[in-house]
Amino acid sequence: MSSLAGRRVLVTRERPGELGVMLEALGAEVVHAPLISIEEPHDQGAQLAAQLRRLEEFDWLVVTSVPGAERVGAAAALYPDVRLAAVGLATARALAGTALRAVDLVPDVHTASALANELLRLSESQPCRFLVAQADLAAGDLVESLRSAGHDVTVCIAYRTVLRAPDQRAIEGADALVLASGSAAQSWVRAVGREAPDVIVAIGPSTAEIAGELGLKVSGVAADHTLEGLVAELERQFAARSN
Repeated sequence: MSSLAGRRVLVTRERPGELGVMLEALGAEVVHAPLISIEEPHDQGAQLAAQLRRLEEFDWLVVTSVPGAERVGAAAALYPDVRLAAVGLATARALAGTALRAVDLVPDVHTASALANELLRLSESQPCRFLVAQADLAAGDLVESLRSAGHDVTVCIAYRTVLRAPDQRAIEGADALVLASGSAAQSWVRAVGREAPDVIVAIGPSTAEIAGELGLKVSGVAADHTLEGLVAELERQFAARSN
């Protein structure tokens, strides 16, 4: 029996989706407490649409999240010569599903910094043109790394991340909190404060770092920065507490 059986786990993504299914399959009680919502940019996507119409002028299309991938995949399908890069497996699946072709680059470590390093390695012989589609609150490390190396980088806001307050009644008595983004950590602290379940698992080191800076005590970080990694780390956390 999984160590998650009977545990109340707060899933803070906008859509519980695959993560919720995975947790429920292991006997966890999934409490959907979204901390962010995904909304259109203030320009309703006009800037992104304009850049996608000239996508053939770029060497790489780079996305750092599933919502971003969902907004550019159809255009990517029209320009098969443009190489595709995604920060992680879930983002790559979303991009490939709408682009109707495989993603060219997914780093082994699913972080923006690892993606930047791999892009720099693959493009070290000549300057490249990058189109990066990301959230309004995305960190600038990836873009700055590419520009510092002399590449031509165009950044488009694909969507806005709006912080939401969770239902206070729903989160009471939870055994674990799952943080899939730094924005989720920010929203939790803004709405709830530093009080949280004893077990807090972050999807990656950048999310854990933001949570820590906000005063949340992160118990563990997913080893491979995927949904599967989140679930595995949650299981490990509760198994360790049972011994």
